[in-house]
Amino acid sequence: MEYAPCISRIATLLADPKRSAMLWALIDGGTRGAEELANLVGVTPSSASAHLARLSSAGLLKFEARGRKRFFKLAAPEVGAAVEALVSVSRVRAGPVNREPLPRAPAAMRRACRCGEHLGGELAAEVYQRMLVAQWLMPRGEYLDITQKGTVHLASMGIYPEAFATRDGHAVCSGWDGERAHIGGVLGTSLIKLFMQSGWVREHKESRALLVTEAGMLRIRSIASQ
Repeated sequence: MEYAPCISRIATLLADPKRSAMLWALIDGGTRGAEELANLVGVTPSSASAHLARLSSAGLLKFEARGRKRFFKLAAPEVGAAVEALVSVSRVRAGPVNREPLPRAPAAMRRACRCGEHLGGELAAEVYQRMLVAQWLMPRGEYLDITQKGTVHLASMGIYPEAFATRDGHAVCSGWDGERAHIGGVLGTSLIKLFMQSGWVREHKESRALLVTEAGMLRIRSIASQ
């Protein structure tokens, strides 16, 4: 049981809404100044300094000094993953009726991110909706049927649905926010591999946020656009 005290200490830190909001503001792997974080969560600079000091001493944040100012970032991507996991658990326990509004995630995470092993975020939702409109995919509960039209077009991109062994290879995923449905399973994994191998999308070293190149954005938005 040697890990129990460590878990309790971290849980105590995250139980404070202001501290958890600071961590949430940093889940995209970015660096923010103490003053900016204070403004974001609505506390005074002195109160923000106290919160940031506790998070840093616990190993959840790391900082660098730039002159007289300090700038903070998550100590490791796992910290952001833990916060997101807690958000997901809270939404499951609350159910669809009693869910509280989610705090707004940083723009980079909202736009494109890893969701498990596939693409998530607004860009993934756009691709999914275009494939539905173009009738490449047909929804069937929590799963998707790939139509003959979709099979042909996906094959032209180097993705061959016939090779998918299980039905959940065509799963619908709603991600941790439960709002932006997108393609999960093996098909979703195949798409993100294609995007990354083509150089359209790059991973962020510090978080699950994905960097989408300008050319990549144009190519991805052209998928199922006609």
